[in-house]
Amino acid sequence: MEKQKRSQFEFVVLMAALMSIVALSIDAVLPALPLIGNHLSISEPLELPKLITSIFLGLGIGQLIFGPLSDSFGRKPIVYVGFILFILASLICITTKSFEIMLFGRVLQGVALASPRTMCIAMVRDSYEGDYMAKILSIVVMVFILVPVVAPTLGQFLMNHYDWKFIFTFNLIFGVLVVLWFWLRQPETLKEKYKIPYRLAIFKTGTVQFFKIRSAVIYTLLSGFITGSFMVYLSTSQRIFEKQYNLADEFPLIFASLAISVGLATFLNSQLVVKFGMKTIVHTAMICFIVISLIFIILFSSGNNPSITVLITFFALQFFAIGFLFGNLRALAMEPMGHIAGIGSALNGFISTVMAVPIADYIGTYVTDSVTPLFIGFLVCGLISLVLFYLNSSKGVKILNQV
Repeated sequence: MEKQKRSQFEFVVLMAALMSIVALSIDAVLPALPLIGNHLSISEPLELPKLITSIFLGLGIGQLIFGPLSDSFGRKPIVYVGFILFILASLICITTKSFEIMLFGRVLQGVALASPRTMCIAMVRDSYEGDYMAKILSIVVMVFILVPVVAPTLGQFLMNHYDWKFIFTFNLIFGVLVVLWFWLRQPETLKEKYKIPYRLAIFKTGTVQFFKIRSAVIYTLLSGFITGSFMVYLSTSQRIFEKQYNLADEFPLIFASLAISVGLATFLNSQLVVKFGMKTIVHTAMICFIVISLIFIILFSSGNNPSITVLITFFALQFFAIGFLFGNLRALAMEPMGHIAGIGSALNGFISTVMAVPIADYIGTYVTDSVTPLFIGFLVCGLISLVLFYLNSSKGVKILNQV
């Protein structure tokens, strides 16, 4: 009998809280990017988005390390190791005056935060399966999305009343509270029969098993393209709203409103996925994602930016579609990997994130004085994703053959 009982509600909120440390470390820093740039003597504004994409690079690398280890040592110890590393990385970011060292600190933060991110998904997979697993993941993501709603406003508040360094300090305090809750209330979810004795070969054997599962690989690639297109927005949003639209003061509010759009979609997905199934919802959402991008490009092919109201409307529609993709794509990839949930989650996260970073950096270089390149990036990523989806679907293969 388990030493501690906890409700499904507490489990979901705790998983979301662990993942929220990741979101807080990314989004709370956004309003402070110009100040950080001044502190580090960065003369080129296009360098600032690297402070966002670098943490994603670390997330990808870290997942590859922590996932396989958790299959041998359990989920909980890996969370503790990751948090200790997060403390060290945060101290580097607070104390350095070098842009290169700051980038290193952000990558190291990402490596550390890969631990709670990967363990959350693995623990959900340990506890649930099928469309119900997708339902739980959707709820976790929905709660997780609430953090970007408030993170930029929180970051701006801390920056205005203290300084930008206190944003990192606050993240540490929040992390300590969540990890303490995790230690006290969350039992180990990895069953003894699934534990793999630690040896270096587990990285090789787990990877070989992963790449033998066609659907896991394809849905991981899908996640990479969708994550990459969304990461472009994350890394350029501050520049778009503050530089192109002169809305520095309104930026946190705009960012929050768009995050709500993603949150609403993930909530609806948690209610609909059991009824309609993950694949049907993913297919519909991808088509909407492509159509919305295409309409924007046709309307604003000249490169002139639309009014802020029109832009926010298109962003909201696009992110609403994305909200139906994130949790379902991850759940579809994880579904056949119950026997290697740790390394499966790690490879899924590593591949999709390492794909996303160069996609975001490349597209982001074109988002200088117009938003249209961003939607072109959305369209290209969406079309590639749809083709991959059809390649993994017998129905889709028939459609392609008819075409």
